[in-house]
Amino acid sequence: MSAVITGVGAALPERVVPNAYFADHLDTSDQWIVKRTGIRERRWLDEDAHLADLALAAAHDALDVAGRDPAGLRHVVVATTTPDRVTPGLAVEVAARLGTPHAAAFDLHAACAGFLYALDHAAALIESGRAETVLVCGAEALTRITDRTDRSTAVLLGDAAGAVVLAAVPDGPAPTFALASDGEQIPLLYADRRERVLRMRGREIYEHAIAKMSAYTREVLALRSAKIDDIDLFIAHQANARIVRGVARELGIPDDRLYLNVDRVANTSSASIPVALAQARAEGRTGPTGLLGTAAFGAGVTWGAGVVGWNWGGRGG
Repeated sequence: MSAVITGVGAALPERVVPNAYFADHLDTSDQWIVKRTGIRERRWLDEDAHLADLALAAAHDALDVAGRDPAGLRHVVVATTTPDRVTPGLAVEVAARLGTPHAAAFDLHAACAGFLYALDHAAALIESGRAETVLVCGAEALTRITDRTDRSTAVLLGDAAGAVVLAAVPDGPAPTFALASDGEQIPLLYADRRERVLRMRGREIYEHAIAKMSAYTREVLALRSAKIDDIDLFIAHQANARIVRGVARELGIPDDRLYLNVDRVANTSSASIPVALAQARAEGRTGPTGLLGTAAFGAGVTWGAGVVGWNWGGRGG
């Protein structure tokens, strides 16, 4: 039995914020933002709205695609840096509202690499035989920790939630992950408890992100004795179009196997990979089965890469 993605879903706030919004109060323009980041618009959650609602909607979509009853879930993992409460986390509320009140549920905080860290944990549960199905969600309301007067970060960030169902499937491709962190690099990207907004050294993040995501994707492929041509679709954390294209260029990934949605949703941290996968599926970019290559880099700094199979609606024995 292998751990395979059998369902995926996404949820976005209704409010669309175009680049023109920032031209009114920052020294920037739509043309500058698009050239530097590839972003044209982002979605923002209303101040009185709940991130748990987005996470729940994404979870329901993923379970529907997988053909799974939420009552059968025993593990719910939510990657987030911006939960609705200090405690408890999002996961326990999502589990309860799904109708799985006794599931093991917890939040995981690894910034933009959080979804990959959570997916690795879920795969380990399945491969060890301790779970048959795990719901993994990435959910962020980054606008809660955004300084809207800081041009270097304000234009980059958006809110969203995405979820996948990871399930035991016979004879599926085994997932492979390589994850890492370096706490010495915390000053590159952080939010402290006093100021509570993100601060970033953009140039250094740009260089580190391309180098680390490229290197760790190569490491994952080497662990599988695989080549980049074996990957059906590659979805990197949608931090910035220039970063994603830089990684693709380093790895030799052609455009027809690279997915970008940062122009529509901006950087949504741990939500970005599952949201992109859900949109890729909706657009017909994924067949019924295949291999997904992923990579992410975020605050901490944390980073990693993974290869995991998808089999929409697949079920284990």
